[in-house]
Amino acid sequence: MSTAEFDQSVETLEPSMSGRSPALPIQLTARDISVWFGKRKVLEGVNIDFPKNTVTALIGPSGCGKSTFIRTLNRLHELIPGAALAGEVLYEGKDIYSPDIDPTHIRLNIGMVFQKPNPFPSMSIRGNVLSGLKLSGMKRSNHDDIVEETLTAAGLWNEVKDRLGAHAGELSGGQAQRLVIARALAVQPHVLLMDEPCSALDPASTLKIEETIRELSKDITVIIVTHNMQQAVRVSDYTAFFLAAENEPGHVVEQGPTTDIFSNPRDQRTLDYVNGRFG
Repeated sequence: MSTAEFDQSVETLEPSMSGRSPALPIQLTARDISVWFGKRKVLEGVNIDFPKNTVTALIGPSGCGKSTFIRTLNRLHELIPGAALAGEVLYEGKDIYSPDIDPTHIRLNIGMVFQKPNPFPSMSIRGNVLSGLKLSGMKRSNHDDIVEETLTAAGLWNEVKDRLGAHAGELSGGQAQRLVIARALAVQPHVLLMDEPCSALDPASTLKIEETIRELSKDITVIIVTHNMQQAVRVSDYTAFFLAAENEPGHVVEQGPTTDIFSNPRDQRTLDYVNGRFG
């Protein structure tokens, strides 16, 4: 993609998406995060602040540690055999890896949506939305209201409101991904992690997911891994560019407001990447 095309994309961002006040409180902080799989170090010294009620895009070539990093933010990383981590992830001012912190509590507050939609196909649409509540043991009343509110927030209510009893396996890929988002929202997370949520979707479904992300950021903090540079421009307030040299761990080359990263980056490698010259 040419520089001119990216410049035009940045210029047409809605004001609310072109970078928000630096005075916003920080919802989540990664402090000097390094990650290993066995003896292989895959990430080194990552420091990122995630302001409350904003969208941060994590970009970079495949294999630079973006997905690994996002999994450290709600303790999914520790479920991988042989995985190890150094550094801190601060949520509400406390390290989520502290021995006295319940990882289940963390994963309820910091939800995750994966690359491939993973609803329960034989369960109803309504049942899928409420399944997170049941699995977590969270007690919330007014289930009908929860179903409508979360499906509306995920941009799916109008498409499925007359068939909530239908199996989730009947939904299209884009609908299934939005159902997964609704399921994550039912437990009222403060942060939503999204690992390439649109990579398997068609352009129309991708647009609906992006609209959902922008709406969600009014109430929660969203962190998204994406290989789609235009998507990063369209949906995010802030961007962090990850890179890994050959046989070296991934690290953050540059981070800041999305408009700066795409229109006036400080590092030549960032400029080359966002303009499609490598990666």
